[in-house]
Amino acid sequence: MEARNHTAVSEFLLLGLTDDPALQPLLFSLFLSMYLVTILGNLLIILAVNSDSHLHTPMYFFLCSLSINDISLSTTITPKMLVNILRQDQSITYMGCLSQVCFVLVFVGMENCLLAVMAYDRYVAICNPLRYTVIMNPCLCVLLLLFSLFLSTVDALLHSLMILRLSFCTDLKIPHFFCELAPIIKLACSDTFIENILIYISFCIFAGVPLSGIIFSYIYIVSSVLKMPSSEGKHKAFSTCGSHLCVVSLFYGTGFGVYVSSSLTDSPRNSAVASVMYTLVPQMLNPFIYSLRNRDMKEAFRKLL
Repeated sequence: MEARNHTAVSEFLLLGLTDDPALQPLLFSLFLSMYLVTILGNLLIILAVNSDSHLHTPMYFFLCSLSINDISLSTTITPKMLVNILRQDQSITYMGCLSQVCFVLVFVGMENCLLAVMAYDRYVAICNPLRYTVIMNPCLCVLLLLFSLFLSTVDALLHSLMILRLSFCTDLKIPHFFCELAPIIKLACSDTFIENILIYISFCIFAGVPLSGIIFSYIYIVSSVLKMPSSEGKHKAFSTCGSHLCVVSLFYGTGFGVYVSSSLTDSPRNSAVASVMYTLVPQMLNPFIYSLRNRDMKEAFRKLL
């Protein structure tokens, strides 16, 4: 195929999840419903926490941050997909695609960091309860949030700049429903060795390090809880961690499923379907997990409604 420089690329084509026109209205209804539920659910979490003074704690501060991040990630992906289905237009501009890649990387990176920070918060609350308010002071909470945002933004900008230096072939069809980093790199005609190395390094930093931190935090949490003399104390300690564990399992479980599916199948469309499971589904279910499993959140919802 004849290669052309990236400056000549005006747009990419997002092939979506299926070519069948009969399924397009169904997909539009499905993803519109998922998007509305995601926005409404996470907004209710934010409103409930802000309206109840009892929830003005580090745990719920990070929960609000996670909800804002989930809304942002869904908004980065879903509206463009819905517009393309509605207009029956698969195109996305070069800069639009690059921007989508950048923002998706920012918010996915933030999701990883926030889940690790929330695990650390639970570790301090259970293993050092008398020093919890001293350690998890407002200044540290804000610094942890800003540091997570800084790391995610630097990583996203680095990948975006690496894409800018690539040249692309005449085939600019992305077998996906949004601009994801890996499918775009596969379209490049120039050497992508450095980009692939950078992806593996970023994966280790933004998936391996937070997940390791979460695992070590819960090892200490379980060890501390088992030493508690009363069963009521054990139940209360585990109940405060249950919602977070469910969210972690959902996010990393679906992400691992995407990795396995892309490794075992040669079909890019199957990988695209699997990507729905970690970019849209956890963000939609997180509010339900926290509201259904958390007594304080239930009470806050009752007051709000």
